[in-house]
Formats: sequence, C-alpha cells, structure tokens
Amino acid sequence: MDMDKKKLVNIMADKGLTQAELAEKAGVSRTAIYGAMKGRTPRLNTLGKIAKVLGVKPSELLDM
Repeated sequence: MDMDKKKLVNIMADKGLTQAELAEKAGVSRTAIYGAMKGRTPRLNTLGKIAKVLGVKPSELLDM
C-alpha cells in the first residue's frame, strides 16, 4: 500500500497546511512529509500522526 498523493495534497489544501506546517503539527520531519507526498508510505506511527493532524483515519491516506 502506498500513500494516495492526490488525497494527501487535497486534504492539506483544504486545511490550508504547507508541508512544513503539517510536519511541525504532526511532530515529524519535513522529509517524512515530502516522502509521503511523493507516494512513499511512512512508518505506521508517522502515518497515524499525519492522519490525526489532518482529521482523517490513517487508512484514508492510503491508496487501496
């Protein structure tokens, strides 16, 4: 399973978040966010942190 890049970008846009802001709020590195935006699936705990900040379930960010 990979990250759904389009969904991630759309949710970030809806929330008005930049990569840097998402990384800061989630407590993860900007590199982790950049990787996710390129379609790489982050570690489970990182995925959970990103999803929590975005207000979605982690599974909603995955391309299944």
